[in-house]
Amino acid sequence: MASVAWLQAIAKICQDFNILLIVDDIQAGCGRTGEFFSFERAGIKPDIVTLSKSLSGLGLPMALVLIKPEYDIWKPAQHNGTFRGNNLAFVTATTALNIFWRDQKFTDSIAGKAAIVKAQLDELVAEFPDQLSTRGLGLMQGLVFQDPANSDAVTCAAFAQGLIIEGCGAYDEVLKILPPLTIEVAQLKQGLQLLAKLTRKILADAEIKTILTESSEHSVSDSRQAVGV
Repeated sequence: MASVAWLQAIAKICQDFNILLIVDDIQAGCGRTGEFFSFERAGIKPDIVTLSKSLSGLGLPMALVLIKPEYDIWKPAQHNGTFRGNNLAFVTATTALNIFWRDQKFTDSIAGKAAIVKAQLDELVAEFPDQLSTRGLGLMQGLVFQDPANSDAVTCAAFAQGLIIEGCGAYDEVLKILPPLTIEVAQLKQGLQLLAKLTRKILADAEIKTILTESSEHSVSDSRQAVGV
């Protein structure tokens, strides 16, 4: 997740050199970070914004491109396509916008769930400070593993127990926490508890293997020294 300082610096560069500022808010927007747009916290004003994912409110295919009026040069029917409309998605997206964003309640609920996720991830990091770290914002947070092999092991173990979680990062070293924005708190906690349980087990096993390997290497080295090798 980009920092406020980074977003503001990029916006200034675009302004200084007369470059259009385009923000891809397909995954990070539509409430994922708490506010409707992920960049609101930075106070910037993009020229173009792309939206999708949570936009439809029901997981239906729906995407929008928002353009500042001065850059919208399209005439009616100039930007159409073969698959340009899902009528049900238009209905659910309109309903989601009218209901979820009519007041502060939905934003507050996301903030509450985000705090639960952060608390659980921070607890794991405190237990394994050399193995784990965190990143992200709102209901878009990540558990970063020092060793990508452990991240992969947790993903596989979670899938076997009915918890689907995907990896990201250059080496798939990050487990991405992206629950539905409308997830019930009890279900969110259940998933996080299972994730924590599996992470603790796999990291503990990894530490034991490291200790045994190091012990074995020391034993071999001591034996060689004893026989003068």
